[in-house]
Amino acid sequence: MKINFIGGGNMARAIIGGLKQNGFAMSDIKVLELDAQKRSELAQDLNVQVTDTYAEFHNTDVIVLAIKPQQLKEVCQQVVAILTSQLVVSIAAGVRSKDMSAWLNDYQGIVRVMPNTPAQIQAGVSALYAMPQVTQTQREQADTILTAVGKTLWLDDETKMDAVTAISGSGPAYVFYFIEALQAAGVALGLKDEEANMLALQTFAGASLLASQSNTDVKTLRAQVTSKGGTTEQGILSLESADIKHIIAQAAKAAADKSVTLGDLLGQ
Repeated sequence: MKINFIGGGNMARAIIGGLKQNGFAMSDIKVLELDAQKRSELAQDLNVQVTDTYAEFHNTDVIVLAIKPQQLKEVCQQVVAILTSQLVVSIAAGVRSKDMSAWLNDYQGIVRVMPNTPAQIQAGVSALYAMPQVTQTQREQADTILTAVGKTLWLDDETKMDAVTAISGSGPAYVFYFIEALQAAGVALGLKDEEANMLALQTFAGASLLASQSNTDVKTLRAQVTSKGGTTEQGILSLESADIKHIIAQAAKAAADKSVTLGDLLGQ
């Protein structure tokens, strides 16, 4: 499989780095990047081919659009001239496949992806949606590319992408926010900054790892830690009295609603 990336930013570098770790031949990857310094860094750090022109993009199986959403329409106008039967994979947040298809003269071989930032350490999760005309082989190609940076989840309905954006796309920020709050709480209770930092980070990392590796659901795991009459119960009761679950649900809905609005705006 030959893969051409348009854009050599953080997510493209993460995916290419993951592919490299999985033994993928770097000679089969080419990156179009307009910034000369970034081209040099990509070639030196990852040993991939680099270019600043679309003219070299004909001989490829997959074109990955790793650019900002606001750039996608203009880039599609450049890409359409070189399309034959290549799979187009877009990781541009918010832009719907039907809009990309329209910009590509009704081209149908499109897979839309929503990755998240832990992909930078190959610990991400990516939701993928394939237009109906995408072949099984092309789905497997897209899956190979994204599993290089974590787990994949295939969606049967593209409208679910707004919920994915709210949960896993925006989710790392919620996690960082909670860790930040735990750190501040630790300091307020008398711990040093570095002590609160280590305790909050390791507690969150360990609990997440336990939840991901356990056959027990998280509700039960939480109950097992919450001994009746104990300290944890008091903490949970405080969270419950503040209706934190409802607040989190509201935050996710706000993010999902914004995703819908951005999709409408970006598709114009």
